[in-house]
Amino acid sequence: MTQHKIGWKTAAALVVSNMIGTGVFTSLGYQISDLKNTQTILLLWVIGGFLALIGAFIYSELASKFKQSGGDYIYLSRTYHPLFGYLSSWISLFVGFSAPISLAALAMSKYLNIFGFNLGREFAIAMILIVAIFQSFSINLSSRFQNVFTILKVVFIIVLIGIGFYFVPEVSPNAINFGSSWTNELMLPAFATSLVYVTFAYTGWNSASYIIEEINQPKKNLPKALFIGVIFVTLSYVLINFVLLKHGSVDALSGKEDVANISFSNILGANVKWVSCFIALQLIATISGYLWIGSRLTQATAKENKLWSFMAKENKNRIPVRAIWVHAIISILLIFSGDFEVIFTYTSFVLQILATLAISTAFFIKKDQLTIIKSRFFYILPTIFLAFSLYICYFVLIQKPKESLFGLGIIALGIVIFFFDKNTSKK
Repeated sequence: MTQHKIGWKTAAALVVSNMIGTGVFTSLGYQISDLKNTQTILLLWVIGGFLALIGAFIYSELASKFKQSGGDYIYLSRTYHPLFGYLSSWISLFVGFSAPISLAALAMSKYLNIFGFNLGREFAIAMILIVAIFQSFSINLSSRFQNVFTILKVVFIIVLIGIGFYFVPEVSPNAINFGSSWTNELMLPAFATSLVYVTFAYTGWNSASYIIEEINQPKKNLPKALFIGVIFVTLSYVLINFVLLKHGSVDALSGKEDVANISFSNILGANVKWVSCFIALQLIATISGYLWIGSRLTQATAKENKLWSFMAKENKNRIPVRAIWVHAIISILLIFSGDFEVIFTYTSFVLQILATLAISTAFFIKKDQLTIIKSRFFYILPTIFLAFSLYICYFVLIQKPKESLFGLGIIALGIVIFFFDKNTSKK
């Protein structure tokens, strides 16, 4: 049977749906608690987009070099040692893909509570199960499901920004502050820890590279999908955050998760329920995208490691059904592991460590293997990315030690399981 392959539009849809999820609709409340200047906050989102675009360039080159689905697992295993690839898959299984699914499902229930339903964990679990069912049949069905909900997501984002710019703010004073304090705020540890929330919101810029074998003409379509997806999301994030600041007050937004509800209720009043409804609906594409990409990374690992091998099995349409359902089950279990902010913080921290490791493999691409920037200037890009990444990791470790240690504990457990897996395989 000839495998159905996706074009750049579906690949870009995966990038957009993996990126636009819970982060942009929840993290502003954590940022504005310490950073009051609008220029500081918008700069956070510009830096996040800049790093994501750098990452997209680098992953396009890495995918072109290795020509194999699996993303970080392939790059780290082939460049350094199988342990690093194993850790990337371990982190992705429990944190990189499963935790964002949990956060998206929980955020759906929070945003729909405005209708008075009092939805909780049960609703979040049900949504994960429903999406997993749709992912389990064929790539064609998965593509249609993904495209429909990504189109909904894109249209909703554009409409949301349009409404925000059209209406005059009724909150006095609102959270817009273009004073000179931004230069001082750049030096605060809170700026670095806020960057980790932003980088989490941009997580997914590399998503299409995980399924390069499922993309038609990947050498041309993968970079196109990554760049278009990242640029659209960056512009959207900057504009959305400006709109949220324009229509909300500092006191009302500080420390809150449902910041879109707070700001848009000041514009739309009771009609804000429909904004909440569409925020919840667009998160379906996020859950779907993470299940799709995460299961392929897990499958790539399962083909080469005995303990994971049961997850390598495919159905007749070459869908890794077992890997999909393992991610779904882990996502459901994570819902019970802590509150939203705790999951958010340790997930962001661990993913930043993984991104640092994966991007560092770019230094091993030879000059004659480069396809986009065919000069030594290419190596400036991973240098910039790593400098920011290490800066973020250091300050999160200092400012959020409990969550950071929990994240490091997940990595340490992965190392133990790697050696256990290898010893089992030898026996």
